[in-house]
Amino acid sequence: MIKPYYKSPDRAFTLLHGDCFKLLREFDFKFSCIFADPPYFLSNGGISVQSGKVVCVDKGEWDKGKSQQEMLEFNMEWLGLCRDKLKDNGTIWISGTYHNIFSIANCLTELGYKILNVVTWAKTNPPPNISCRYFTYSTEFIIWARKSEKKPHYFNYELMKQINDDKQMTDVWHLPAIARWEKSCGKHPTQKPLALLARILMASTKPNEWVLDPFCGSSTTGIAANLLGRRYLGIDLERDFLDISRRRRLEIEDIHTFTTYRAKLKDISAMERLGFSTVCENEAVGYDLPF
Repeated sequence: MIKPYYKSPDRAFTLLHGDCFKLLREFDFKFSCIFADPPYFLSNGGISVQSGKVVCVDKGEWDKGKSQQEMLEFNMEWLGLCRDKLKDNGTIWISGTYHNIFSIANCLTELGYKILNVVTWAKTNPPPNISCRYFTYSTEFIIWARKSEKKPHYFNYELMKQINDDKQMTDVWHLPAIARWEKSCGKHPTQKPLALLARILMASTKPNEWVLDPFCGSSTTGIAANLLGRRYLGIDLERDFLDISRRRRLEIEDIHTFTTYRAKLKDISAMERLGFSTVCENEAVGYDLPF
């Protein structure tokens, strides 16, 4: 029997400690959406600039470089496991850079997913390139794919259009990197901004639906999910990251913090002004994790 590392009082936020390759095989549950920020395998002694200082960009043992074949095998395995955990009409989002995203795209196709979009996240405040030998790296890519070639997926087209000044939203998103207030409970080396995850979940999920993150880190996915009235399961190998996740979830138990964070996110504020709800009366309340 799986024992959660943490479960919120309302059961809408659950964390598991361990290897997702193992844990995903140990329960049978289907999710409406998966967001994954897998290792980019870039911790090989590189440097960058943070707050005006030159720093090493090594993230940890989990991000140490792999050969192309090892990366392919890694991606095939976790993407196959995730496909088994998606509902038939479910979708998956995977973030990456050119280092790993092409391998992931090939694996998705091989496994029978249908790629819907490749979103380019154009960071409005990227760190400088200190070598001055290349263009500054200012983008990441996020593949959006559905489980099945033939089974239609959910897309809240109207909401995305409305928050984009009543124009079709493109696959280039101009959003800032993580803000300082998002690190109030501790720092994760590859933490994604809440604005990015909020948009992803607003576009592809309905209120009360379940979202999985198999490499959850500090659980930005889960915080965005709960701010939007979705439910969340996160898995990670590192206890330190899970402790940050738990503190972040406890932080939004305070209603003032909860409403403040929602107000800070432009897309959520726009959604509220437009009258889109974060509550779904028709969702079965009893649809819960088996642990």
